[in-house]
This record gives sequence, structure tokens and C-alpha cells, in this order.
Amino acid sequence: MWLSSTAKQALHAVVCIAGSADDGPVRVDDIAAVMDCPRNYLSKTLHILARAGVLRSVRGPKGGFRLSMSPDRLSLARVIAPFEPVAERRCLVGRATCSDARPCAAHERWAGVADRVNEFFTGTTIAMLLKDNPRATEEARAVIRSVRRHSNPRLSHGSVA
Repeated sequence: MWLSSTAKQALHAVVCIAGSADDGPVRVDDIAAVMDCPRNYLSKTLHILARAGVLRSVRGPKGGFRLSMSPDRLSLARVIAPFEPVAERRCLVGRATCSDARPCAAHERWAGVADRVNEFFTGTTIAMLLKDNPRATEEARAVIRSVRRHSNPRLSHGSVA
């Protein structure tokens, strides 16, 4: 399974949000700074995830996005589902119709690999990714905290919030 850029962006954003859960809702600007991506495009992606039940949108000055469920219950397949057909196996050579009844030349070899890729997405949770790479999570949290400090002058003068 090859992921679209939007699905990759969604996955990255959800990992950032999950890794920063202790700091409250995460704003679009904060995530865009971590990911170095356009805010408007990211905002659309996050709202799609909210409509799909992956995220919750919190309004107000301390608003932003939170996970709608525990990261240990949130599979990668659930995150990318609004952007990618999760269980659908794509033909490796790009045929429109490729099935056991009408296989392409790569069908037999690709079927097992595609099934394992699908198992990875359905069996891997956001919590597993956070656990596997705590350093990346801390780096994202540091960027988010820095962006918040610089966007709120009160915080940059020694106040704690």
C-alpha cells in the first residue's frame, strides 16, 4: 500500500497530537510548525479526521485538536481510512481489475505482501508508534511548546501556563 501525501500528513499529525496529549489540545499552527507544512491544507486534513471520529475539535482560545480515543485503541488503518481504501488491495501493475479470478502477472506474489501490509496498518496503534520512538515524540513536543511560547508573549516572559 502506497499512502497518498494526505494520508501520510494525517498520520504524522495524529502522532503529533497523541504525543502532546498531556499539554492539552494542539492547534493547527503548532502541528504545521512541527511538520513544516501549509496550515490551510493541514487544517482541512484535521477536520476530515474529526468528521471521521479520529479527532475531536476543541473551540476557544485554548482549543485545538485531541484524539477522540486512547492511542492504544487507535489503529493506523483508522487514521488513514478517510484518505485511503484500507482493506482494498491495489493491483501492483496498475490494472483497474485485478482479482483471483482475473489476476495480473504479479498477483500471486503481491497478494501475500499486500495482506501483510494491511495487517501492519490494522494491527499497529498510535501508542505503539509513540512507544517505539520516544525521541521523535519529544522533539515534536519541544517544537509545539516553542511555537506556543512565541505566539503568546505572556509565556515568553517567564510565566508558566
